[in-house]
Amino acid sequence: MATPPPLSFESDVKMLFRESDRNSMRKAFDLWNYDDVVVYQDAIVERLADGTMPCDSPWPEAQIDLLRTWIAQGSPR
Repeated sequence: MATPPPLSFESDVKMLFRESDRNSMRKAFDLWNYDDVVVYQDAIVERLADGTMPCDSPWPEAQIDLLRTWIAQGSPR
C-alpha cells in the first residue's frame, strides 16, 4: 500500500480556517499565514481541542486530527 503524500499548508490546512476565524485572530496572528500558524501551532491545536477556538462552534475531531497530522509531518508548506 502506498503512503499518502504529505499534507500541505496551502492545500490542506489553510482552508480549515474560515475568514471569520482569521479576522477574529488577526490581532495576535494570521491564520492564513504559514509562518504565523507554524509559530503558534501548538497553541492553536490546544484551543481547537478544548473547544475555545473558534468562538462560534468547535471543530469536528477529524479536522483537528488533520491539523495534528500536518504538524506531525513537519508542517510542510
